[in-house]
This record gives sequence, C-alpha cells and structure tokens, in this order.
Amino acid sequence: MTISLDQVAGMPAFSSYYPNPPARYRNVQFQFVYFRAETSAMGHLLPSCFEPAEDGFCAAIGLTVPWSSNYGSFQESLVIVRCLYQGEIGYFAPVVFLNSRSSIPAGREIYGTPKVYAEVGVAFDERVMFTDTCLGGASVLSIRSTMHLDADPEDMPSLLPSWRLKAIPRADGNGHDVLQLIDTAITTTDVEVHVCRSGDGVVQFEPSPIYDLTGLSPLEYLGAHYLEMDYTEGYARIVHDFLRD
Repeated sequence: MTISLDQVAGMPAFSSYYPNPPARYRNVQFQFVYFRAETSAMGHLLPSCFEPAEDGFCAAIGLTVPWSSNYGSFQESLVIVRCLYQGEIGYFAPVVFLNSRSSIPAGREIYGTPKVYAEVGVAFDERVMFTDTCLGGASVLSIRSTMHLDADPEDMPSLLPSWRLKAIPRADGNGHDVLQLIDTAITTTDVEVHVCRSGDGVVQFEPSPIYDLTGLSPLEYLGAHYLEMDYTEGYARIVHDFLRD
C-alpha cells in the first residue's frame, strides 16, 4: 500500500527529516543586546512589503539550546530590525545563523525563517556571555553582554509581531509556489522563565560576501537582557498570502 498524500508530513515521504511541531525546549539561555542603527542601511535587508522604522531599533540575539525534543541541542544567533507592515510596527529577522542540521530545514519550510548554517559558539567568560558567529573561517557577528542587574521579564521589549517572509520558488522557475507573510508571535507557549537579568552589551559586525550585516553597525546602545527559560514551539499564523492578491 502506498502512502496517502494527506499523510505525507514532509520529505522523505515515508519518514520526514524532522518532526512536526510542537517542539519542547528546556533551559534555553538567551542574550539580547538592543541598539539603534542607521535607518537607511536597513533598506537592502528588508523585503518591499516592509518599511524601516524611523528610530532604527534593532536587537542582536544569541542563544544556546541544551535540549529540545525535535532538534536536539544547538546554538543560534540573529539580528532583528524594527519595521512597519501596512502601518503596523513589528520585527523582521533578515538572516538567522545556527549550527543545527534538522532545525534549519524545519525553520525554513514551516515558518519561513531565513535560517542558514554557520559556526556558532555561545559561552560565558566570567561575567560576560558571548555569541560568536563565523562563516568561511571569519567572524560575521559577535555579541557580548553582562547580566549583573535584577530584571523582570515584563520590562523586556516584546519584539512582537515577529514576522517572516516565507518564499518557496516554483520548480519550473516561473515565480513562487509560496509567498506568505508569517507571524511567529503565537508559536511560543507554556513559557517558564527561570532567570531574567539585565546589563550592558555590545555588537560587532564584520563584512561577508554573502551575509553582510555591517550596515547595521550600532550608533547607540540601548541595554541588554539575559533570559533562561523553558517553552513550547507550535505553529505560526499566516498574516497574508501574496499569491492570492
């Protein structure tokens, strides 16, 4: 008996490369460094459905996942930029770096998250948490932050809506099969925060021939947070399907 098409969850058809959501995460450690960048530099990183926010607000994020039910352990780094979609303020991640084999295709195929493979190291050096991201043997993104102050998760920037542009080209080269605006704000549930701290942080970008973020070099720093928590990652929401216009 062959496999019914409505039972094909992914590829390979008989055993998908990654499990479907929900995925459970435990003791994930995050660092957030907030800063302001040159607004004009955001244009080449944003799809045309977005407009850069006038204040140039950005956040660099490093995280380490010691255990997840669907993807095992991995490390990740990204930068999000504040932008507008049809007048609504939200956040978009131009590129997400990580060192996971199965989380990359899952993130791209399910949510449209622009995940790419990189060498990512997350660790602590005395009171400083750091995330280093390298491509081709060279650094592209470095994040450093402290956590010496008490903090309340309620005081952290919400960084929502969290938008993705899910784009899948047609196999015959004639445009897209999928072109959707996705909001991942509802994916995170069952949150249990173990630690929340604040401090200071710095971010450094280096040139890259493929993923160059140097235009976002900070003009002003706006603080930092450290967060350690458990959570569940479920499905997202389709905000708009551009192919149905």
